[in-house]
Amino acid sequence: MRSKAGAVPVRNLKECTMFTTSRRLLLATAIAAALPLGAARAQTAAPAAPTTASAGVPMAQQLSIRDIYDRVEAAGYHDQQEIEFEHGRYEVKAVNAQGQRVKLTLNAQTGAIEATRIKRAK
Repeated sequence: MRSKAGAVPVRNLKECTMFTTSRRLLLATAIAAALPLGAARAQTAAPAAPTTASAGVPMAQQLSIRDIYDRVEAAGYHDQQEIEFEHGRYEVKAVNAQGQRVKLTLNAQTGAIEATRIKRAK
């Protein structure tokens, strides 16, 4: 009988079964020993504050869309068409006092306008 390269010929079925059973038992023991270590490590971690899924900004500090709308209107912008929350900031499409369409980027916690981009006329 030929054997594969690197394979050890087995003398009988009982020897093969004992070897396989020993490997399975060793693997099960190693996994069982590692599980409590992972659980202990997970229990020692400090719980994080609840955050939004998209940006990691704490929910308690984030202004509402209505607050953002009021702040943009108070800054002199009108005809607000779209308010989106992306990447931890609000993006608002509106019209400035000169009648130009603009895209504003606002801080989600303070409502301060961080950037203004004038849209080109079509």
